[in-house]
Amino acid sequence: VDYEAILREAEKEADVILWDGGNNDTSFYHADVTFTVADPHRPGHELYYYPGNTSLRLADAVVINKIDTADGEDILEVMHNVKHVNPHAIIIEAASPLFVDNPEVIRDKKVLVVEDGPTLTHGEMQFGAGTVAAEKLGASEIVDPRPYTVKSITATYEKYPNIGILLPAMGYGAQQIKDLEETINKVECDSVVIGTPIDLGRILKINKPSTRVRYELQEIGQNTIETVLKDKGIL
Repeated sequence: VDYEAILREAEKEADVILWDGGNNDTSFYHADVTFTVADPHRPGHELYYYPGNTSLRLADAVVINKIDTADGEDILEVMHNVKHVNPHAIIIEAASPLFVDNPEVIRDKKVLVVEDGPTLTHGEMQFGAGTVAAEKLGASEIVDPRPYTVKSITATYEKYPNIGILLPAMGYGAQQIKDLEETINKVECDSVVIGTPIDLGRILKINKPSTRVRYELQEIGQNTIETVLKDKGIL
């Protein structure tokens, strides 16, 4: 893939080009402004993981999200690490309120929770948006999917045994998507809680009620993404 060629074509049409690094990636392009997101549920990862540490050092601004659910000491640790490694970066504090499309699919139900795959695997998280929603809205049980997994999904649990009772959304190819759909449909539960960035209901045929859960960003304080973009002359 010739990323420069793609960039040159995009420059002909766009006023602003956004590089979304996604899964802890570093921009292929020299950006006019760089935002890095730090998760206080995983304090220290911003220092010890590559390329996350590189992204932190390159940042013009660091968004510390989920401060509404993270432990106070963990938030302070991340702030300290950011200031130590990149003292010139602007820190944007933000809550990450949850939005659930259909809460009744969760309340008092035995639910299967599907979380973002990379978050659970090499991200080493023990929970995600779906888990938080299931607990907050009073699911009667989070069902363990491991007895029902097939093929590549089974292999994922073998490689990452600490995932536990959550189902990682692994869908990097047609076979994984097929295996994920088969696993979900085999699980004996009342409903499915989808805590992935992508709406799995658009690509999978799920044979039981499901609802999507997602985070939104709620900036707190004077520093915001908008103020940073204005200071940089982007807006």
